[in-house]
Amino acid sequence: MNTQLRRAAVAMAATAMAVSLAACGSAKEAGGNDSGGDDKKKDGPLTIGLLLPEDQTARYENFDRPLIEAKIKELCSDCEVSYVNAKQDASTQQQQMNSMITKKVDAIILDAVDSKSIAGSVKKADDAGIPVVAYDRLAEGPISAYTSFDNEEVGRVQGTALLEELGDKAKDGQIVMMNGSPTDPNAAMFKKGAKSVLDGKVKVGKSYDTTDWKPEEANKNMSGAIASLGKGNIVGVYSANDGMAGGIITALKSAGVDPLPPVTGQDAELAGVQRIIAGEQFMTVYKPFKPEADAAAEMAVALARGEDVKADGTIDSATTKGVPATLIPPVAVTVDNLKDTVIKDGLYKLEDICTAKYAKACEKAGLK
Repeated sequence: MNTQLRRAAVAMAATAMAVSLAACGSAKEAGGNDSGGDDKKKDGPLTIGLLLPEDQTARYENFDRPLIEAKIKELCSDCEVSYVNAKQDASTQQQQMNSMITKKVDAIILDAVDSKSIAGSVKKADDAGIPVVAYDRLAEGPISAYTSFDNEEVGRVQGTALLEELGDKAKDGQIVMMNGSPTDPNAAMFKKGAKSVLDGKVKVGKSYDTTDWKPEEANKNMSGAIASLGKGNIVGVYSANDGMAGGIITALKSAGVDPLPPVTGQDAELAGVQRIIAGEQFMTVYKPFKPEADAAAEMAVALARGEDVKADGTIDSATTKGVPATLIPPVAVTVDNLKDTVIKDGLYKLEDICTAKYAKACEKAGLK
């Protein structure tokens, strides 16, 4: 079953990318924004602004930031990265954007806290001749390029994995949906993708949108769902990411739910991977951060130099049409393919995962 799941996930990812993107080789060929110009630096040092949204999710500080910085240095050894983190505060991020504009950075890589409220700052950057690469989340305003994952496909992969694991239980049981933050446009796409698979196949007893992706809010909502639905009536939980999955599983264990129902996740966080090995979390979605980070760095450096942006296709935001875009396909990860995904790709070393607490579970899973 899990081999079929892996094959299905990869196949769906490839299909989704083929449908959602029209092939193109550059920003001009794609009909997207061209923020280049004769006044752009063709060589010499650059300053690239990097704005990440929060530090609660482990991926941003552990993977996205160092990978982007490393790729920029590879492309431009004397370039500088000016980094800030908004810590989930949209107003703070707007101030950070304005500061980057005042510093006259050559390009900005932006992972928006709130895709709508940042639009005015993106417009200010564009007016100042500073191209903005929307990273991971599709910010509104005149962005020059975008890279992320196929976010609806992430939801479809999660929903498909959950349904396959539930089997016949899906017919008579009910699940809880713990969706991401309503201010994050990706959360809406994850939810849409998941519902496209789950609707009509399993009853959703409770559905929540989780402010700022907070695990503690997911924990509180899950406790409420258990009280409302009854702990014996919940056959599975759709969790949009690993952080919330941790809060959900804590609530299930505190309520005495045994065995635990399958719980989904996303981001392949170390704690999530360890819960999968321990049998507490069913799956996560592995989103290879390096190709996304590399794409963002390449886009930012090219735009800063007035060069064409290499992209796989185009995408439309709520405010801007034909944005050059590169979307990375996601991969479903269960205990059966951990070795062939997150470990093989070097996301984690075996010793990072298989600490003393998880030694027996690792041995049982064949991780040696």
